Amino acid sequence: MTTPYRAGSQEGLPVHARNRLAAMRQDATHKGLFTSDLSVNEFLLVKEAGFDPVGLVVGSSIYHIGWQRPALNQSMELETLTQAMYHARELAMTRMEEEADSIGADGIVGVRLEVGRQEWGEHLAEFIAIGTAIKSRDGQSHRAPNGRPFTSDLSGQDFWTLTKAGYRPVSFVMGNCVYHVGYQGVKQWFSQIGQNVEMPTYTQAIYDARELALARMQAEAEQLQADGIVGAQITERSHGWGSHVIEYFAVGTSVVATRPDHTIPTPQLILPLSDAK
Repeated sequence: MTTPYRAGSQEGLPVHARNRLAAMRQDATHKGLFTSDLSVNEFLLVKEAGFDPVGLVVGSSIYHIGWQRPALNQSMELETLTQAMYHARELAMTRMEEEADSIGADGIVGVRLEVGRQEWGEHLAEFIAIGTAIKSRDGQSHRAPNGRPFTSDLSGQDFWTLTKAGYRPVSFVMGNCVYHVGYQGVKQWFSQIGQNVEMPTYTQAIYDARELALARMQAEAEQLQADGIVGAQITERSHGWGSHVIEYFAVGTSVVATRPDHTIPTPQLILPLSDAK
C-alpha cells in the first residue's frame, strides 16, 4: 500500500507546520532561515557537495494497529499487521516529503524513521520521519524519478563521499514483515531436552521473515530504477505483540550513478591537536 504523493500538497500538514515552513521559504522580499539537525561537520560537507540546507522537515502519523489471530503452532506472516506498519510509516514519510517540497528542496538527508508508543491505548503508535531538506546550487533537479524529493538516511559525511564518487541518492527504501513464529509441539520439545540441536521450526520462521522484508526493500529500489542500495540495515522488534510475533524492518538508501567513472577521494590521516600534550 503506497500513499499517493502530490507535488505541492499540504493536505496532511497542520497549520503550525505550514506557518513554520512559510518562514523558511526565501524569496525576493524575505530571507529564509534554515533549520537543521546536521552536525557542524555534516553541514559544511553538504555545502561542499554543492547543496544548501533549507530546513528541518518532519512527518508524523498516529496509527491504530489492528490485530490478526495466528494459529499457535503455525509459523506465518501476519499480513494485516505488516500492511498497517508499512502504511503508517509511508504516511509519515509522505508528509515529510511534502514539507520538503513546500520549501523547494531537492531532497532530504539524515532521514530517521522512529516508532513511539503513546499512553492513549496499547494499540496506538506514533510513526515519525525527520530529516534535513537540502537544495542544489547548480539549478538542476536532483529529485527521484517519481517526482518526489530524494530521501536518504546517509550522514552528511556519507552524502559528500557518495556524490564525490559519482553517485547520488534516489530514495530511502524500506520493507517489512510481521511474522508469527509457531510454537513447538510438546513431543518435539521433549525430544530435544539436553541436546545440542538446531531448532528448525524457529530457524525457518526467522529466516523467512527476514527474507520477505529484504525482498520488499529491494523491490522498492527496483521500481525506482536504482543501481543498488547502500547502508542497508535490518532490525527486529515485537512492538508489544508478544514473544512469538516479531516485525523485521529493512531500510537503506537506493542510489544511481551520475557518471561512468567513480573516483573515490583518497582518505587522509588527520591528527587532532586539541588532545595533544
